[in-house]
Amino acid sequence: MNIILFGPPGAGKGTQAQFIVKKHNYFQLSTGNLLRDEIKLKTPLGEKVEKLISNGKFASDETVNTLLRKSIINLKFRDRIIFDGYPRNVDQAKNLELILGEFKQTIGHIIFLNVSRNIIEKRIMGRVTCEKCNMTMNEFFNKEQINLHPCGKEFLKKRKDDNLEVVIARYDTYMNSTKPVLDFYSKNENFTEIDGAAEIEQITNKINDVLKV
Repeated sequence: MNIILFGPPGAGKGTQAQFIVKKHNYFQLSTGNLLRDEIKLKTPLGEKVEKLISNGKFASDETVNTLLRKSIINLKFRDRIIFDGYPRNVDQAKNLELILGEFKQTIGHIIFLNVSRNIIEKRIMGRVTCEKCNMTMNEFFNKEQINLHPCGKEFLKKRKDDNLEVVIARYDTYMNSTKPVLDFYSKNENFTEIDGAAEIEQITNKINDVLKV
């Protein structure tokens, strides 16, 4: 069955999607990746999208829907898709149901990773990466691990793009645009909300419990 996995930036969707892919043999479908693939292939659609992005605009729902349709009709992906980053608005949510219905597919589970802005800020602003071994830790959540890090604390650096202003803007934009989608899906009997502030393994176990049902 197909799965929708959504939540704010920094909620850990990508991490959890990869766990589902490996454990349950699913395909992760990211609309962002689909658009980037079209650009790389230099298709007419890709050239159109590239112009939009270079001007700071988003690809239209029509463009995204065209790419989604190509993936959904692929028999290899049938009823084994994790929709990551889609839908972002109610129109997209309704359209997804129409496309799936057209090809006799359904959405089996809708999983929302709910994380507060405060936790997102700490996750991103506290993130440090070791320049020596590439291990990533967090100043707020992994204090003991950082103190005992074998490479030494002098190798722990912050990423330049971990900017608080950008983090807050992305979070607020996501929550404002996604609130109607959340309301739309929360009435569905297959909707599950999971505390995205929990440990990664705890979240994975909860998702596995949901997918067993």
